[in-house]
Amino acid sequence: MLNRVVLVGRLVADPEMKYTPAGVAVAQMRIAVNRVTKNEQGEYETDFFNVVAWRRTAEFAANYLTKGRLISVDGRLRTRSWVAQDGTKRNVVEIEADNVEGLDRRGDTANAAEGEAVAAAPPARAATPTAASVGSARNTAPPEDDLDEADPFADE
Repeated sequence: MLNRVVLVGRLVADPEMKYTPAGVAVAQMRIAVNRVTKNEQGEYETDFFNVVAWRRTAEFAANYLTKGRLISVDGRLRTRSWVAQDGTKRNVVEIEADNVEGLDRRGDTANAAEGEAVAAAPPARAATPTAASVGSARNTAPPEDDLDEADPFADE
């Protein structure tokens, strides 16, 4: 069986970094992905996706990615369920990121907002965690990854 998602889109807001009670970093993001075809009105539609990253990937996202940045996300779909305070059962489907990469440079987001072409920078190397869903983070966190801690944007 295969559960794989690869998306390229822009961050809707800065990644939100939190820590589980066990001290494991987790970042939540939302990205906007434009469709490649136009609708009946001749406009491109946009889909919005919730993304969750763990450990070093979460730290990378929180430290180096900001609203408007063009990013790629490689991961899997994950379903999470819980009972809300009002007693209703809630479900959410989100992308659990194995890898998140910045595809543009920090200053390029202003040009993209003006409709100018954005030159893609070489992809940054991000950590690749193995993760569980956010709802189960309190009990079981993803295992440690073993990638180096080099700053992918040190030369900028």
